[in-house]
Amino acid sequence: MSREQTSGTPTERAFASTHIAPGSAAFLRTNLALFAAGFATFALLYTVQPLLPIFTSAFHVSPAESSLSLSATTAALAAFMLVASGLSESFGRKPVMTASLLASALLQLLSAVVPAWWELVVVRALMGVALSGLPAVAMAYVSEEIEPEAVGLTMGLYIGGNCFGGMAGRLLAGVLADNFGWRLATAIIGAIGIACGIIFAASLPQSRHFCPRALALAPLLGAYRAHLTDSGLSWLFAEGFLLMGGFVTIYNYIGYRLLAPPFSLSQAEVGLIFAVYLVGIFASAWMGNLAGRAGRPRIFRAALLIDLFGILLTLPQNLGFVILGMAVLTFGFFAAHSIASSWIGVRARDARAQASALYLLLYYLGSSFVGSAGGFFWTAWDWQGVIGLTASLLVLALFAAHRLAHSAAADE
Repeated sequence: MSREQTSGTPTERAFASTHIAPGSAAFLRTNLALFAAGFATFALLYTVQPLLPIFTSAFHVSPAESSLSLSATTAALAAFMLVASGLSESFGRKPVMTASLLASALLQLLSAVVPAWWELVVVRALMGVALSGLPAVAMAYVSEEIEPEAVGLTMGLYIGGNCFGGMAGRLLAGVLADNFGWRLATAIIGAIGIACGIIFAASLPQSRHFCPRALALAPLLGAYRAHLTDSGLSWLFAEGFLLMGGFVTIYNYIGYRLLAPPFSLSQAEVGLIFAVYLVGIFASAWMGNLAGRAGRPRIFRAALLIDLFGILLTLPQNLGFVILGMAVLTFGFFAAHSIASSWIGVRARDARAQASALYLLLYYLGSSFVGSAGGFFWTAWDWQGVIGLTASLLVLALFAAHRLAHSAAADE
C-alpha cells in the first residue's frame, strides 16, 4: 500500500485507496494502455516527417509546402482539442480517447491511397481533428485516477510512449519508403495504430473519479478564462509553444540537410537517425520522476539547457556531432515536456482537461506555425538559419522558466 493509504485520517485513507496505486495490477494496465496510446499518437502524427523530401519530389512542392502535411495535422489537432476536452467532460475520458485513436488510425490508412497533394493535406488535417480527443484527455485521466505521488512517473511513461511512437513511426516510414514506397509505409503504420487502439480499449481501467457534466458553453469558457488568468499556468502554456516549435522545426528539416552533401545519406539512413528518440523514453520517465522529488523549477531549467546545448551541437558539418546533438536535444525536449505536462495537472485544481487542452493547444500551434516557418529559414540560410530560429526559442523558454519559478502562482 502507498504512504497515503497507511497514514492520515480514515477519510483521507479511504479517498487515497480509490486512486490507482503504484505496483497494483490496475497501475500496470493503465501504463500499458497509456503507453500504447502515446505510441500510436506520435507514430500516426509524425509518420510524414521523414517523408517531407519525398513529398517535395513526388508532388513538386517546396519544403515549406511539404511541411503542411504535418502542420495541417497539428494545427487541426490544436484547434479541436478544446472541443474534444469539453466532449470528454460529458461522454467520459475513456470513450473519447478510444474513438479518437481508432478514427485516427483509419484516416492514416486513407492517407496512403489519396492521389493528389491537396487531398493528402486534407486527410492529414482530418487526422488532427480525430487525434484531438486523446492528448489533453489522457493528461486529465492521469491527474484524476493515479495516486498523486505517481502522477509524474505515469505521465513520464505516457510521454515515453509518445517518444517511442515518434521514433518508430519516423524510422519505419523512412526505411519502408526507401524500399517499398511511402504509401505502403503509411498504410503499415495505420495498421499498427489500429492494434494500439484495441490494446488501449482492452487495458485502460474505467474512470472512478470522473463526474460527467452536461455540455454547456458558459462553464467551459469560464474554465478556460480561469486557466488563462492564472500566471503560473500561462507561463506553462507559453513553454509548450516554445518547446514544441523548436523541436519540430529541427526534425522537419534535418532530413533535407542529411540527404544533401556533404552527408548525402539515403532515405533509409536518414530514417535511422530517428533512433535517437530512444533517449527520450528514458528522459521523460527519469526526469519526470526526478522533478517530483528534487523540484520542478530546477529540473525543468536543466532540461531546457540540455535541449539548447543539443541544438548547438548539430552545427558542425560532422555526422557524429549531428547525431550526438539530435540525441541530446531529444533528451532535453522530452524531459522538459514531461515535467511541464505533469506540472499542469498539479497546478490546475479544477477542469484539468481544459488546462491540459490549453497547454497542448499552444504546444501544437508551436509545431504548426514554427515548423512551417522553419522552411523559410532553411531556404534562406540553410541549417544555420534553422539553428538560429530554434536556439532563439530556447532562450525565450529559459526566460519563461525563470518567470515561472518566481511566480507566486507557480505550484511547487
